[in-house]
Amino acid sequence: MSAPPVSARVRVPTSPPSSWGHPTFAPSGAFFKTLNARVNDHFAARGIAKRDDPRLYLKGLIILSWIAASWGTLVFAELSAPLAVLVGTSLALACTGAGFSIMHDGGHRAYSRHGWVNRWTFRVVDLLGASSYVWNYKHNVLHHTYANIDGFDDDIDTAVFARLSPAQPRRALHRFQHLYMWPLYGFIMPKWFLYDDWMTFVTGRVGYTTIPRPKGMELAVFFGGKLLFFTLALGVPLVFHGPLVVLGMFSFVMFVQGVVLSVVFQLAHCVTEVEFPAPAPEDGAMNADWAAHQLQTTADFAPNNRLLTWYVGGLNFQAVHHLFPRISHTHYPALAEIVRDTAREFGAPYHCVPTLRGALRSHYRHLRRLGSPACG
Repeated sequence: MSAPPVSARVRVPTSPPSSWGHPTFAPSGAFFKTLNARVNDHFAARGIAKRDDPRLYLKGLIILSWIAASWGTLVFAELSAPLAVLVGTSLALACTGAGFSIMHDGGHRAYSRHGWVNRWTFRVVDLLGASSYVWNYKHNVLHHTYANIDGFDDDIDTAVFARLSPAQPRRALHRFQHLYMWPLYGFIMPKWFLYDDWMTFVTGRVGYTTIPRPKGMELAVFFGGKLLFFTLALGVPLVFHGPLVVLGMFSFVMFVQGVVLSVVFQLAHCVTEVEFPAPAPEDGAMNADWAAHQLQTTADFAPNNRLLTWYVGGLNFQAVHHLFPRISHTHYPALAEIVRDTAREFGAPYHCVPTLRGALRSHYRHLRRLGSPACG
């Protein structure tokens, strides 16, 4: 289905909120109550748990072994340049896969019913260089509540580099964002853990939102995670290889991770099918309840691609994930059918792009349209 015109899909506030703080949603309606009951019935009828899926633990073991094998080969083996690039690509894909399939579920407390399992799986993101503490606020608290709302969802904020939402100002360079953003996505990882985490730590702010600074154990994990990451990513390799080789491979691995991570997110939230509703300027009220907002602002893609689903941790089933983030991602394909059918029954939006290629084209069109002078 074609997307409605931008002007019909968004109410843009004239200034940042001052008196109302954060957007507010309408009370939950019959749709989400019915959907929640049907999802609970799905698990009860099959006698299965929403978390602690054995498939999830096996997958986690496979991905962590993939990381260890790729890192160990890259650091300790004598490799030709082409083979080093191949192994570096393997390491990048493994690390990103750990973010998709281990850290993400742990961070949402969807990995296990045991808190300590969720905490340790969540800490994988610290091992990958980013702060679990900052990510929790940016992703769990803000993105999952205010998806695609400019100023509140940090995931659609690229500073001046791109215009991802109609609520953001258009600049001259955005005319070409559908071309230059694809390689620019490769720089998201170093920006994330070298700049964004530290700016959030220093300022205590994410967009319009103030967040508490980490204390105690969280503070120790913040600094300890950074130290461990740089020790493994740079310190140990420098013992065996020259600085130019280490920095070159480090940059390459970070670039591949950034492209993969960014594109997967963009295909779920920044495509022509989704909406970018904004709060009413006078009181911050949204035009839908929370569940409807999640469906308005997310798109599933390539639901029949089993390999992609395995690798991205079910994040191609974004509607299910946003509605039920505390359910393990291994259940998303089955739940997607329930979400789709219930949404149709209640006349709620449900966006799905059938193929990966189609989703890539949709993101390209989204960038091109919002960068066009006609969409200023």
